[in-house]
Amino acid sequence: MVGIRSVDVPGYSNGWIAVNSGQHVRIVDVEGCQVGDLFAVSESDHDEFMSPSVTRLHNGNIFPEPGQRFFTNRDRPVFTFIADASPGCHDMLYASCNRDWYAGRGLVDHPNCRDNYFEAARDAGIGHVLQPDPVNLFQNTPPGPDGRFVIGDTLSAAGDSVTLRAEIDCIVILTACSSERIVGGRSTPLRVEVHDHCPEEASTAG
Repeated sequence: MVGIRSVDVPGYSNGWIAVNSGQHVRIVDVEGCQVGDLFAVSESDHDEFMSPSVTRLHNGNIFPEPGQRFFTNRDRPVFTFIADASPGCHDMLYASCNRDWYAGRGLVDHPNCRDNYFEAARDAGIGHVLQPDPVNLFQNTPPGPDGRFVIGDTLSAAGDSVTLRAEIDCIVILTACSSERIVGGRSTPLRVEVHDHCPEEASTAG
């Protein structure tokens, strides 16, 4: 079941879509082994946006579980986590990859999620100077017992997804992670679907 509206995000690129409160957003890993940097900005006030740190404060865990909520920098719920049809590895600790980070590793002008965020934000009419921190869907980089991150391969398979219910009118931005190290050697497509009703419930009913 494809949403009433959708946007395809090519590898190494970005996309955005407006979502109304009460609608469901499903993010799909089209080919598998792909991380998506997810952002949400209030449609009525672009200075309000989804905040990983405030979300951790409210929920008390590193990443929300289905049934918990994601929060904005103004402590308002922006999404409720409805369903996770993936191995369940996600991240809210890493910043987006960026041009300078790659340049420090000898990769000049490498595609990156920070530039991709600003490109999508401009296209959506958002004039951010600073990039919000991302919610890194499907990213398998948990902290180990020594506090260092364990860099693991992305475990999502083709068609794996997460479903969120919007709690405010917002603009959703998604970038396809450009770090070949964690996405199986190349960045591949993602898709954002918007549904008026929960797609999991509709699939069960059908």
